[in-house]
Amino acid sequence: MQHWGECISYKRFGYQSTLSLGMRSEFIRDYDRIIFLSAFRRLQDKTQVFPLPGNVFVHNRLTHSLEVASVGRSLGALTGLKLTETLGNTFSEEEKSFYNYELAGIVASACLAHDLGNPAFGHSGEKAIGHYFETNADTLINNTTLKSMFSEAEWQDLTHFEGNANALRLLTRQFKGKLGGGHRLMMVTLASILKYPCASTEVNHKFSHTKKFGYFQSDKSAFDEIVQEFEMTNETGGHYRHPFVYLVEAADDICYRTIDMEDAHRIGIFSRELMENHLLTLLSELGDQLERTKGTLNKIEDNNEAIAYLRAKTINAMVKRASEIFMDNKDAILNGQFNSTLVDEIEKQCPSLSSITDISVKRIYNHPSVIQVELAGYNVMSELLSVFIEAILSKKRTALQKKCILLIPHQYNFAEDDVSAYEKTMSVLDFVSGMTDGYATEMYRYMKGIDLPGYR
Repeated sequence: MQHWGECISYKRFGYQSTLSLGMRSEFIRDYDRIIFLSAFRRLQDKTQVFPLPGNVFVHNRLTHSLEVASVGRSLGALTGLKLTETLGNTFSEEEKSFYNYELAGIVASACLAHDLGNPAFGHSGEKAIGHYFETNADTLINNTTLKSMFSEAEWQDLTHFEGNANALRLLTRQFKGKLGGGHRLMMVTLASILKYPCASTEVNHKFSHTKKFGYFQSDKSAFDEIVQEFEMTNETGGHYRHPFVYLVEAADDICYRTIDMEDAHRIGIFSRELMENHLLTLLSELGDQLERTKGTLNKIEDNNEAIAYLRAKTINAMVKRASEIFMDNKDAILNGQFNSTLVDEIEKQCPSLSSITDISVKRIYNHPSVIQVELAGYNVMSELLSVFIEAILSKKRTALQKKCILLIPHQYNFAEDDVSAYEKTMSVLDFVSGMTDGYATEMYRYMKGIDLPGYR
C-alpha cells in the first residue's frame, strides 16, 4: 500500500449492496452482527486462562473479547485522530471522515471477533486437535492410513489447527442451509483480523506475521479475495498484514498482559503487594506521575478495587504508548515492512513488561488449575474426534457410527455428500471446535458412559 486511503473499503464480503444511509454506519453494523452471533455467545463458556473457581469471577473468552473490543475502540479512535492530524493534508474529505469516525468501530469489531475460532479449553484446545491427528496418522480407515487421505498442505492444516484461521472460516464460510458469504462482514473488518496472512505451509518464525497461519486450504478463495481487495501482496508473492491488524493485535496483547494478572490476584495466586510492585514500575516506565497514582491507591482499602484501579491506569498508559509507536512506524506498517508488534516495541522500552511476562508464564500459565484444563482438553478433544472423524470418513459404517453421524448438526454434516476427506474432516472440526467447554465435556462423559442424559 502506498497511501492510507488504500486501507479503506466499503465492500461487504459475499454480498453486493449499496451503503446504508440509516442511523448505523456499515461498520457499526458489523459490530452488531458479531454481538448477535451464536458463536460469540458460546464464548461465555470457553476458557480464557483459568477455569471458573467456585463463586470467584475470572475472565472467559466472552468477557475477554468484550474488553479487547473496548480497548481496541480507544486505540483506534486515538490513532485515527493522529493520522488525520499528521497526514490530513494528503487525505480526501471522505478519508478524513473515515479515520476520524470509523476506524475506532472497525478495530472494535475485529477485536470482538478475534477469538471466535478458538475451540474449548483455551489454547490447549488448538493443540489437542493437532495432537489427535499427529498421534493417529497411521490409524486405518477404509484400509488406508488417516494421513494418506490428505495432501501435504491439508495434513499441515489438521496437525497445526489454528484458531485464527478458524475465525476467518467461521465468518466467511457458507455452511449447509446458510446464506452465501458467511456472515457478510465488511472486507476491511475481515482484513483487520488477518493477523497471520499465510497458509500453514508458509509458516516462518522469523517474521511476526508468519509465526502462525491465517487460513485453511479450504478457505483460500476467501483469503485471496480479501488480500486482493487491499493489494496486500509483496514483491516475492507473499502477503503482509493490513495496517489495522496491528491495532487489533495490540488491544489483545494489552488486555491479556494485564487482565490475566488481575485474575491471578482475584483467586489468590498474586498478592496485592506483588501486583502493586509490578504495575507501578511499569506505569513509571510508561511516564505516569506516580505520586498522584500512589496517593489515590493508598485511599483504596479493598484489594480487588485497588488492583482494578492499577489495571485501568496501566491499560490507558499502554494504549497511548501503542498509538505513539504506531505513528512512529506508520510508513513501515503501511508498506508491510514492520516486523514486530506494538506491544513488543513497548516491552523494549519498558523492561518491567518482560518481568510481568516471566512471572505470568511461571505462576499463571503453569498453575495447576490451568494445567488440569489442558490435560482435560487433550482427553476430551481426542475422544470426540476419534468418534466423529472415523464415523464420517468410513465408507462402510457400523450401526454405532451411523448413530454418531446423527449427532452432527445438519449444517456441518457432509457424511453422505460427494466431497473430499479433507472437507468432511473440516466439517467435523467446525462442529467440535464450536463446542463450549461444558458441552464438549458433557458429550465426552456421555460417550464414555460416565454419565447418561437425565441421570445426574
